[in-house]
Amino acid sequence: MSASQLRVYYGPEENGATATRTVSPTVSVPLGRIMPLLAEAAHSKRTWLEDFGDDEVTISEDLYEVILAYQHFRRPSA
Repeated sequence: MSASQLRVYYGPEENGATATRTVSPTVSVPLGRIMPLLAEAAHSKRTWLEDFGDDEVTISEDLYEVILAYQHFRRPSA
């Protein structure tokens, strides 16, 4: 009787030629279409919104500058 040789399977081996990066599908939508829904979800403290708290979003440079300026000027004065 031969002894069985068990191994732990870690999935397919990846090498530089066959390794592919998994990319989540993306959708482009106007900010005005989703902004009211996100604002209402944040105001209502919807827990599903927290699931996406670490997700990155891509915005235009000018919108980013406006957001930074808004953040600066809405701070309470010392």
